[in-house]
Formats: sequence, structure tokens, C-alpha cells
Amino acid sequence: MYSAPTPSENSRPFLTWQRITDWAQEHYRYRSFAKEEKIPARPGLLYLVERGAVRLTSEAQVVNGTSNASLASRAQPDEDAFLGFVGSGQPFEIVAQAPFTLQAYAHIDQTSVIWLYWHDLDHWPHFRREVLDAFRYQHQRKLLWLSTLGQRRTIDRLLGFITLLIEEFGEPCDEGYYLPWSLTHAQIGSAIGSTRVTVTRLMGKLRQRGLIRSYADNFIALPSDNPILQGRQALG
Repeated sequence: MYSAPTPSENSRPFLTWQRITDWAQEHYRYRSFAKEEKIPARPGLLYLVERGAVRLTSEAQVVNGTSNASLASRAQPDEDAFLGFVGSGQPFEIVAQAPFTLQAYAHIDQTSVIWLYWHDLDHWPHFRREVLDAFRYQHQRKLLWLSTLGQRRTIDRLLGFITLLIEEFGEPCDEGYYLPWSLTHAQIGSAIGSTRVTVTRLMGKLRQRGLIRSYADNFIALPSDNPILQGRQALG
């Protein structure tokens, strides 16, 4: 997981991150957002999540009353297609690509975001390399996501999707590992090309089989003996 810096990390010295935060605040490139507040992101800029979590979504343009995107057409009517999270310490971009419109929302309260032009990173060449490495890592994760979405059975796509999220953002708990942010069943359905009702039913089946569990305030957890999680950790 490409996480926020700590003083012990050699790859990103704490002072470098602090200088960037200070620079962003001085140049009015730093802002905190409330939960579910839309982040006014636009193409051509680089964004860094300093704290919290950002949820990326996609909305397909509608022509003559029908959507051009099959994935969006399978999502719930009041939900954009969920594309994933960007956690603390991670970069993201908004790419303009018809017929899709990409949007970013603060998924939890007090999510802080820094925005820069790419040439601003010339001040911190080592940090620029880290940002590029982070984007390469995100690209590899998206390939795993696409592989998961290629599964024929919806229950396999659901379990694979949950496993990918907890692999990347999970935190340890008594149950094993849990996703520290909540997701609605409608958002999960939009991500795997299903419906809220189907996701609710299949989540029940996964719990009955012991493949997923609930933790604290209905967070999704994976037991530490989850075979998929163990297999990927071994490969890692």
C-alpha cells in the first residue's frame, strides 16, 4: 500500500512531505472537505490526498435517453459508477474521456487534498519519482481489478472486489483485516456490474460461508485465513 509518510520512511522523508504541505497552504493549493463533498478537480492537475480518503466515480453521458456505457447502465439510477478509493499519501488525476465524466468526492470527513501543476514537482525531483511510481502501482492494481471484473459469476466478482480493496486499504482487526471506510451495496453493485439487491443477497451468502465478516460499525472484514488473501500475500 502506498501510504502516507512517516518519519521512519526513507523513500519519502517526512520533512519533504511537510515542505510540500506548507508550500501548498502558502499558495492556496490546500483544502479540506467534508464527507461526501465534491472535490472540484479538473484535468491537467495533479492531486495529492494529504489526509482522509477520496472516492472516484464515473458518470456516463446520456444520448437520446440511453447511456453509451454498459457499466454505468448496470449501476443503480441514483449512483455513479464507483471506480475506487485514493487513500492518504496517494496521488490522483482526473482524465477527460468521452463519454465518461470522472468525479472525486471526499469519502470521509476532514479529507485534505493538495493540488499542483506537474511542473511544480520540479522543486522536489525525488518526490516526482515517487508520484510516478505510485501511478505505476495504481495501474497494476487496475489490471487486477479488470481481471476480477472478468469473472463470470457475480459472487466471484464481489469477493474479488472486496479482497482487492482490503488488500490495498485494509487495517488489522480481531476478525482479520477490515476496510476502514463504508461502502453502500449500491456503490459495490456499480463497481462490479450488478444491482444493490443482488449484492445484499450475495453478501449474506459470503458471510454464511465465513468468507467475509462484519466489524465494528458494519465495516467489511476478511478473516486472516481467507484463501484468496493468503495466496496474493504469498505472491507478493
